Amino acid sequence: MPAKRAKATELAPAPALDLSGPARLVESDLIAVEAKLSRLLDSNEALIAELCHYLIDGGGKRLRPTFMLLVYRACGGPDRNVEDPIDAAIALELIHSATLLHDDIVDGGVLRRGKPSAFARYGLGSTLIAGDYLFCRAFDLCSRFEERLIRTAAQACIQLSEGEVMEGRFRHNAAATLKDYLAVITRKTASLFQAGGRVAADLAGAPARTIDAMAHLGTAMGLAFQMVDDLLDILGPEEKIGKPVGSDLRAGIPSLPVVLGIERSPELRRLFQNGARLEDATLDRALTLLRDPALVAEARAMAAAQVKIARDLMRQLRAGVFRDGLAMLIDDQIGREA
Repeated sequence: MPAKRAKATELAPAPALDLSGPARLVESDLIAVEAKLSRLLDSNEALIAELCHYLIDGGGKRLRPTFMLLVYRACGGPDRNVEDPIDAAIALELIHSATLLHDDIVDGGVLRRGKPSAFARYGLGSTLIAGDYLFCRAFDLCSRFEERLIRTAAQACIQLSEGEVMEGRFRHNAAATLKDYLAVITRKTASLFQAGGRVAADLAGAPARTIDAMAHLGTAMGLAFQMVDDLLDILGPEEKIGKPVGSDLRAGIPSLPVVLGIERSPELRRLFQNGARLEDATLDRALTLLRDPALVAEARAMAAAQVKIARDLMRQLRAGVFRDGLAMLIDDQIGREA
């Protein structure tokens, strides 16, 4: 099955690591992340190493490591201990990458970052094992940290798992509400950002109040990120988002535009319930309904509200270039195109 599905349209390869914008402020740290991350993908089993490198070396924004390192610096984290947030950022990226492999298995995803997914190229069994391998690598790297930090990462993984199952319960379910949607993405997406903010601030030696604030900031940023990601799924274009437009809709995932749209459009409700049988024409019709300017504006406003929450929480940080960079990274979530 995977070999056959790999014939889906192939897009341009993902670009190399982007060190522009806010990432430039932590460039040396991100370069260290990239080098060590690549080494950790190696394995005594060549297939595991090949599959992991195929996923991770293909590029990606490294948004989560960038976020963590900016939080660490904005909280006053010193150079002498920078190896700690670098390792924590790598662990977070390994966990994120593991979830991508498992998500493609669950969703039957054939494209990832503009090329055939690992699932499409290597098959279910190998992709599943590689995902497990990345989780193990992450916690092996975390093993030298204090128990509270390891527990934070473990709790994020628990929430990720619960979020995945919750999302599965709501597939093609037109009764899914905005409250249901927020519960899913708080667990499935925002939990890693929350953990990243908490751990980075803790490693920087920040007071408890600031640590809690950075955790809440991470949640808000993760929610904004996912809300915009959901919009991009219906707006495209395909060559920028790295997957077919409407992939979430076809899979029956109750994304933000969908949960907002099914509240106001009986036609969209019917199409979403029958999404597994959507033909090109009906998919196009559903996308037209979801692209209603008022609906898109409402979704963007919700993402902007989360960005405002994150920005307000930054008031606890001392003014400086890293706080400014963190603010820019947060603001970038609203205007991004892929």
